[in-house]
Amino acid sequence: MLAGLRCCICSRVHSLTSSTFASFDETELALHRMGEGRPVILVHGLFSNAHTNWIKFGHAQKLAEAGFEAIMPDLRGHGQSAAPQDPAAYPPDVLVRDLEALVAHLEVEDYDLVGFSLGSRTSARAVVEGLAPRRLVLSGMGLEGLAGWDRRAAFFIDAIDRFEQVRHGDPAFYAVSFMKTMKVDRPAMRLLLQSVDDTTAEDLKAVTMPTLVLCGADDRDNGDPQALVDALPDATLAEIPGTHMSSVTEPALGEGLVNFLSA
Repeated sequence: MLAGLRCCICSRVHSLTSSTFASFDETELALHRMGEGRPVILVHGLFSNAHTNWIKFGHAQKLAEAGFEAIMPDLRGHGQSAAPQDPAAYPPDVLVRDLEALVAHLEVEDYDLVGFSLGSRTSARAVVEGLAPRRLVLSGMGLEGLAGWDRRAAFFIDAIDRFEQVRHGDPAFYAVSFMKTMKVDRPAMRLLLQSVDDTTAEDLKAVTMPTLVLCGADDRDNGDPQALVDALPDATLAEIPGTHMSSVTEPALGEGLVNFLSA
């Protein structure tokens, strides 16, 4: 368990606590929190979890230092959350429905929302469906990554189906290596990948709050971040060092979040 972790910054102690909450269908999802102050919900990427995306490299700690409460779910099928293997547990936009259930569980109306990769896709889709954070951060994301999901999902489903046969040099090698590192529940993940819906450039007109597109300078895994900025009504682009995977390890990610959310 992550509960009980302590970090002492500037003589102030920030504790990390872990709990669970029941989503819309009673699936138990893990929830990790650090800091006190303005709530900011952080949604991690595919095959990852809250600890790897937000805690391990200090991003949640930076937010806590700056006076925020970092609220970090493990997505369905990821981390310490349940990974049901019943197809009925993965209706269309299930991750959006889980995010809506989290906001209802927290009983917050004034909050910020941050996503990385699949978390960005989920966050943008949730705003289109009606969530209304004060500020939004879409990290590790370009315009093309929000639509055409069937093609992207097919790549990962193929990696799952060929999991034991994939070797170095195969296009799926790094995806399989990451799944092995994260001990991903492959049957659950296969179902989850088929539940994600597209968000089009037309849909993005509903995303009217100030939005930061925060992307690694060498990250084009999910398309062109500038094209995403151009499609949003009120967005700016910030680049940090790194590729799609390595940008998560960069201190600049947490610094970029703090700078934008503190404005």
